[in-house]
Amino acid sequence: MDDLVDAIHVATATPEDIAGLAVPESYVGAVVLADEVGMFDGVPIADRDPRRSLHLREVATPQPGPGEALVAVMASSVNYNTVWSSIFAPLDTFGFLRRYAARGGTAARHDLPYHVLGSDLAGVVLRAGPGVGRWQPGDRVVAHCLSVELESPDGHSDTMLDPEQRIWGYETNFGGLAHLALVKSNQLMPKPAHLTWEEATASGLVNSTAYRQLVSRNGAQIKQGDNVLIWGAAGGLGSYAVQLTRNAGAIPICVVSSPRKAELVRAMGAELVIDRSAEGYAFWRGDTPDPKEWRRFGAHIRDLTGGEDPDVVLEHPGQETFGASVYVARRGGTVVTCASTTGYEHRYDNRYLWMHLKRIIGSHFANYREAWEANRLITKAMVHPTLSAVYPLGEVGTAVRAVHANRHTGKVGVLCLAPSEGLGVTDPALRARHEAAINRFRTAA
Repeated sequence: MDDLVDAIHVATATPEDIAGLAVPESYVGAVVLADEVGMFDGVPIADRDPRRSLHLREVATPQPGPGEALVAVMASSVNYNTVWSSIFAPLDTFGFLRRYAARGGTAARHDLPYHVLGSDLAGVVLRAGPGVGRWQPGDRVVAHCLSVELESPDGHSDTMLDPEQRIWGYETNFGGLAHLALVKSNQLMPKPAHLTWEEATASGLVNSTAYRQLVSRNGAQIKQGDNVLIWGAAGGLGSYAVQLTRNAGAIPICVVSSPRKAELVRAMGAELVIDRSAEGYAFWRGDTPDPKEWRRFGAHIRDLTGGEDPDVVLEHPGQETFGASVYVARRGGTVVTCASTTGYEHRYDNRYLWMHLKRIIGSHFANYREAWEANRLITKAMVHPTLSAVYPLGEVGTAVRAVHANRHTGKVGVLCLAPSEGLGVTDPALRARHEAAINRFRTAA
């Protein structure tokens, strides 16, 4: 791998140079093991420790099939689906891999006794499989995590509607938390040239998800002047939602969980901030939602906005907050929801939905076009990565544990083949123009 890393960082390296490098027969990946899926049985989800379940293993290198590419991963990052995979909850991911493998052909390779995790990467194409024309060895890329087959007509207006839609590195194997990764060529996008490897990998999943939720015609289509309530505004998804909201001329109302996180979103330019810990909001009393807390929360929002309710609510905590989100959205407003990190069984008062003509939009990641547009904003330095911490691959369990315990802000990065932070910038002039903003967002995160 050392020769590979050296060649990647030689400015004069050509596509032929990269194509001429030998691909190793095996590589190191961060894996969970099929024979350990029961290791946390009886352990509360909050107490499950990814440091126990995540292992670094030497695994066989897959050969790229038609429409696929093998990528040398310089850096990756941690998403909440990595947490779910590592704690085998709400489901272990090996069922996903078995179902995918049942398609046969190259999909059969995904059913293995180990699962290489990771749904983000920044790196360099090593090999392109048959039928790949756009990408070639040596291309510096980032990857979004949508994997589709497109054999059904359902996905051809919006690939997220493909019945065979999967999240790479979560519902497929050979993910990005490794030295190498196998991706479909239509997952690849240009690496932002002004960013380091670890900065470039931070945005893929969460920025694209926020873009679809807020900007796309498949989401809320926010406009100038909209009040947008953003739960977890200092986190991975929320920190990009704040930037997209402000870029659109809309007004972010940021909900955070600590005074430190309140400071962080203010550093991103947000002015309307609610610190849940300071206010003591408790939207449930035991197993019952508490509408009095919904009303108290709504009154707080109106105090901040001069009497206005949110036009749009960006929902992802799920069970804990969903009733409050439906309640506080303005008459005719929109709740756009994904993830449900606190639980999938939502309870809300339907009178506030049907009688006040509100809408709920389900949103899940992003299609290739949406991911490309979201990445374009990064490449133009109109949106900046929010990266709070960077770990070596050898400490990936600790990195995932930090996200599981909500000790992070922004994104948590992982160096894979990159030997240190700060490498990978190929447009120093663009970086110099935006250095202050890049550093501000990294400091904020």
